[in-house]
Amino acid sequence: MIEAVATLTVKRDTPRPSPELLDLFRGTMTGHLVDCMNGRGALIPAIKPQQADLATICGPALTVHCYPADNLALLAATALVQRGDVVVCSTDGFGAAALTGDLLAGMLKNAGAAGLVTDGTIRDQDGVEAVGLPIFHTGVTPNSPASVGPGEIGMPILCGGYPVSTGDIVVGDRDGIVIIPMDQAEAVFEKLQRVRAAETELEAKVKGGLTTPDHIRALLASDQVRWS
Repeated sequence: MIEAVATLTVKRDTPRPSPELLDLFRGTMTGHLVDCMNGRGALIPAIKPQQADLATICGPALTVHCYPADNLALLAATALVQRGDVVVCSTDGFGAAALTGDLLAGMLKNAGAAGLVTDGTIRDQDGVEAVGLPIFHTGVTPNSPASVGPGEIGMPILCGGYPVSTGDIVVGDRDGIVIIPMDQAEAVFEKLQRVRAAETELEAKVKGGLTTPDHIRALLASDQVRWS
């Protein structure tokens, strides 16, 4: 039997990464970041930007969990968001009722949010796009949610198949969303320098006419390949 729970559970005073640390990742391709984290770190492919021209985002996560078909916790997050936060809202992947429309999106932007990422759906696309808040979501439905709770703000969540904590660094572009755990950010940035250098070198070779990488040619010429 499930015990009665609070309408809202809120964790306060959660640390955020410094502005200097965030600046290290602004404008970074999500693919490069994943390459720094052993090929992982991206949310599920279904989570994509509503507007391609507003897809480039970077900021600390403020985590929210809304129960399916309910958005009370996201409404309450408007009072707790810090300027520059990217609100990451889990709905347990529920898509039959929209998490937000244009009015709540406008409130989040007015409160200082730099974006909204959810594994749920939205509605009011014309109004949402007029608001200008970067939003990543899994789809669109006119169905509306309730606002009764329960819900959580600032607690660890699972969104889009990946664990997210408040203060983790959220980076987005047209390819999707990557989460950098805050305690791994400096190590990821150190690797990022090597990834960027390798990508730049290979890009120059491709533009120069490269067809097959040297290590593939070497593999094909080795005894590791059985020709039939």
